[in-house]
This record gives sequence, structure tokens and C-alpha cells, in this order.
Amino acid sequence: MPGRKTYRAKAVVLDRTPLAEQDLILTLLSESGAELRAVAKGGRKPGGRLAARSELFCETDFLLARGRNLDVVAEASVADAHGHIRGSIERVSAASAICEVARLTCFAEAEDPFLYPVCARALRACEEAPDQARLDLVVAAYVIKVLAHGGWRPQVGSCVLCGDADVTFLSVAAGGAVCASCAKDLADANEVSPSFLRWIQALVQMTFDDLLAQSCDVATTSELVGFAHRWAATHLDARLRAMEFYLSV
Repeated sequence: MPGRKTYRAKAVVLDRTPLAEQDLILTLLSESGAELRAVAKGGRKPGGRLAARSELFCETDFLLARGRNLDVVAEASVADAHGHIRGSIERVSAASAICEVARLTCFAEAEDPFLYPVCARALRACEEAPDQARLDLVVAAYVIKVLAHGGWRPQVGSCVLCGDADVTFLSVAAGGAVCASCAKDLADANEVSPSFLRWIQALVQMTFDDLLAQSCDVATTSELVGFAHRWAATHLDARLRAMEFYLSV
């Protein structure tokens, strides 16, 4: 675009907002970990050159022109469309939940090299998950990993309030596992099994490859996604509509 300073950025498309009749405002997670927002002119036009390159979940190489309020997409080429996500309501809703949390944990001009690769790997894991249980593990693991990285890591080894090693309850508001004595004073404390606490720890520590190789029942993984949803909604202080939808699928 003549007269405008341009720059290149590889990014994941996290959100698309309609603008005018055929344009889109794209919310992007850049490779640097910073949030970018840019206008894709003609992004909603069927068959338009930017339409397929600005789909949700795509990893795309963008050439962006700096604008007064929003940058403008000058060129785009798809690096990874994550095409296997599409066509499955379960995978689409899982990827949408991941992108929703990614959008809430990246910020303009705040670089964080952890955020892009973990998001891209989680989206690829959504394609690779062989069943619902493993898909649940991917979503829960992404949420807990990103929030742990941001400073909201669940403490499950001992009571977060008194340090007692005998923990049988879990409180999102308190920040993790609590003993029976402390649980009496916490409205959101729920009794959990030792195996469930081990799973929470595994979500932080295991790679996505390791998690995809695990064997787990859907009842447990659904409970883990429910915990991840409450954890993110509480500590990000936001309503997570995409995660709510994923839990309802």
C-alpha cells in the first residue's frame, strides 16, 4: 500500500468481527505473543483473496500496513489452515474455546514468546485428538498451561491456606487444593479424589503429545474441562461463552 509503512507478522486468527458489508476486523495472536488487530478488506466476500486466508484458527503470514487506528491487511498467505478442525462441531468448539482464552491472555504491544507456540500446538492437538476424552484433555491443558504461565497456577500438593498435605477439596477462589478443615469456610470448595488432583498437575506438566497418549474416561475429562472453565472465568474475570458452548456439546 503506497505511502503506508508495512511490516510482516505470522499470527493465529483468534476472532473475526464484521465491518461494513464485506470487511472484517481480525484479532490476531502474533508470533511475538502480542495481540494485533487489523482490517481485512473484502474478508467476508465469497471467493475474495483474503476470505480463506483469514479464517478462524488459521496460522497466516500477514503483510500489514500501519493505520491510524487499525492496521490493514495488505497481503496474506496461509502457513497452516488447521483444516482438520473444520467439519466437526466438537473440534470447532474446542478450537473456539482455545482461541477465546488466547484472546483474553494476549495484549497489544506486550510480547510473550510462550503464547504463540502453545496456542498453535493446542490447535494442532485438536486435529490429532482421536476421541472426545483426548479432545477434552487438550482444551483443559491449554487453559491451565496458559493461566499457570500468567501466574494463576493451581496449587494441588498441599492446602493453599494452611499448608496441610492432606488435601481432599478443591477451591478455585482460594487457588487450589484445601484440607477438610479449611474447606468449611469456603463456599466453592468441592470434594475431589487424589487422582483428580494428579490430573490437574498433569495438565500443567505434560506435553500435548503425552496427553494425547493418555487413556482417560470422558466423565473425568469433562470434569477437568469444567474445572478449567471455572479457573479461567474466575481468574480472568470474564464470561467464557465459547467454553460454555464446548461444555454443552
